[in-house]
Amino acid sequence: MLLIPGSPLSPASEHPLDNPIWHALRTGNQALTRGDESVLVFPRDVGAFAGLAEYTPANLGRLHELTPAGEVVILFTPAAIAPPAGWRVNLHRDLLQLVYPHAAAPVAPADHLVALGEADVPAMLALTALTKPGPFLSRTIDFGGYYGVKHGGELVAMAGQRLQPSPYTEVSAVCTHPDYLGRGYAGQLVCYQLVRILAQGRVPFLHLYEDNTPAYRLYLKLGFVRRGLLQVYVLEKLA
Repeated sequence: MLLIPGSPLSPASEHPLDNPIWHALRTGNQALTRGDESVLVFPRDVGAFAGLAEYTPANLGRLHELTPAGEVVILFTPAAIAPPAGWRVNLHRDLLQLVYPHAAAPVAPADHLVALGEADVPAMLALTALTKPGPFLSRTIDFGGYYGVKHGGELVAMAGQRLQPSPYTEVSAVCTHPDYLGRGYAGQLVCYQLVRILAQGRVPFLHLYEDNTPAYRLYLKLGFVRRGLLQVYVLEKLA
């Protein structure tokens, strides 16, 4: 299914979270944007995410022009699409979207959480490569707001912020080293992100696969509610 102008999910009427990457690139993440009035992308070392005003063959063709051969792009779409020739679909799955509708965050310990910066990038890359919370690249830290837990100088858990389709901010990269599971670090980090996002007058949200049962249970326990399903695509540009 392709979106068409005037449809219920076309840009004129859609909710920012129906097309979150596009709206993030136009609003809260605008400083990282490159592209044009129809197709916007992040720098390749920040993230492979791309946003389209409408998921038409013409716009997917424009995205193809902006993408180096052999590289992948990640799309979060409000409905299924049919990528035209020139793309290989490496992944297509339902993507669950949750929103935090409350004015305050649950109380959780935070004095052991540390802000993560440039010096922590190698450790962040290693932890996300091990735990696979989602794509994390050498400059993903530029999204900002990353905090973690360290033991003996080793980064063992972290969470940060990513897409910012105003007035929403996405909680992202929530992960814990397998040797440190069961200590409540994920919940503490997410609660701290909620505090920081709410203090900015914004609304927290996040994405996950529905079969990620432990994370899903945690987020519901913390007060997130299910908003709906998007489609996530990982498309590879063919040479």
